[in-house]
Amino acid sequence: MSTPPHKPLADLRYPSLEGLRAFEAAARLGSLERAAELLSISASAVSKRISTLEELLGAPLLTRQAKPLTLTAAGKEYLAQVRPALELLAAVPQHQRAAQGRARLRISAPPTFARQILVPALPEFSAAHPGLELELVLSIPFLDEAAPEAELEIRNADLAKGQVLLQDRVTPMAAPALLAAHPPLREPADLRGLPLLRTPLQPWAPWFAAAGLAWPEPDSGTRFVDLGLTLEAAVCGQGVALARPSLALPQLRSGALRTLFPIGVPAELPYGLVQHSDSAAAEAFAAWLHGHCARLQEEVSGLA
Repeated sequence: MSTPPHKPLADLRYPSLEGLRAFEAAARLGSLERAAELLSISASAVSKRISTLEELLGAPLLTRQAKPLTLTAAGKEYLAQVRPALELLAAVPQHQRAAQGRARLRISAPPTFARQILVPALPEFSAAHPGLELELVLSIPFLDEAAPEAELEIRNADLAKGQVLLQDRVTPMAAPALLAAHPPLREPADLRGLPLLRTPLQPWAPWFAAAGLAWPEPDSGTRFVDLGLTLEAAVCGQGVALARPSLALPQLRSGALRTLFPIGVPAELPYGLVQHSDSAAAEAFAAWLHGHCARLQEEVSGLA
């Protein structure tokens, strides 16, 4: 049988190095969970990387029903071919620097939570865990996109699983400059003369009902599909935002925003944490984040 000609390099589809490492670790250790612990990712992430590799090759590599995992015939042949390549890469001196051995934890979070709550507090966690490298990636839940692969996933959604981080309540708030340009607000009905900022992430109807106002949902003005953009518009004096004090805490502390009435209603969706890994790093970060959010809630209660 003649050997088929080699494809030009530009035409080849290469497997990801992460997929090869996941396959080699699972094959060597006989367990997705043990491979996940070695690679500091979740078992589901290991399985996904191997599945992607199998799709590329067009053949199953592991028999997942067996405990421990077993290699298929194609898997045995492929492992024998790729293991020397991985060993060559591991032997490169530049790959053996100290930073390569540092533990890494990947966290995904919605943009506003990341910007307003998580990023300002990260130095506190990093100071307590100097050997842990954090990687923060953003998810866009409103667009119904899958969250980036991560060991810890912060969600602004109905939580079928996971634990609630913040029991948020929303209340109207506005910039002092906007308030100064209108008559004093003595009761909720006085909002009639002010522009109300709108976002599909937090409708006004529940707050209107709690305030005794039979008003329809605002239908004019810019529609902000992001809680952070809604807050920024409020800071710029463009209108009144129905917002979570936990997210607006920096602006409330500085006086850039003021709450208007002592009336709050539960936020449309909670912020929660879904943990895809039970590694020591993931457990430590989850415990710290729960504590940090609890302290935020105490401060928000004090402001109310």
